Amino acid sequence: MARTKEFDPDAALRAALELFWQRGYEATSMSDLVTHLGVGRASLYATFGSKRELYLKALEHYERGLLPQMLEDLSRPGPALPGVRALVRRYATEAIEDDLRLRGCFVTNTAAELAPHDATAARRVERNWDRLETVLHAALVRARAQGELPAGRDPLTLARMLLVLLQGLRVVGKASADPARIRDAAEQALALLDD
Repeated sequence: MARTKEFDPDAALRAALELFWQRGYEATSMSDLVTHLGVGRASLYATFGSKRELYLKALEHYERGLLPQMLEDLSRPGPALPGVRALVRRYATEAIEDDLRLRGCFVTNTAAELAPHDATAARRVERNWDRLETVLHAALVRARAQGELPAGRDPLTLARMLLVLLQGLRVVGKASADPARIRDAAEQALALLDD
């Protein structure tokens, strides 16, 4: 008879995500995970595999929570630019709020810590950025079609610029105590969307 799991894998995955997000991959040991999750080492390995596999599953879980909300925010009927502006300003606000600032973005953290030497992590980061760029691009194409964006502005290059800005806001926010730096950068980037 198969033994049933003595813990909720989804709750354990969320708890692992929180710990990795706070500490990073390298600074989180399997012992830390066992203690934080309250799950035995053997059960963790049996359910999630190695620490790296658990981290990658946590990254996937994080991504699943982000994109649907962004799609909804940027796909609402009516003007498209207000949704783009709101997204950029939300990233800027989160980059300066103390409770969120130091954690940064889990994808951005993965890009900085793992992607340079882990091909799987690099592909996951790139996939996330491709999705975000696609969502932004679609919103900007819609904005241009509706006359909100000047005809001479290229939605794809603007989407790429905004993607890089959003990731940069998260990185600078983790290290800078100057909120004006973040706000000014966001507003200057948004000015590129104006006539």
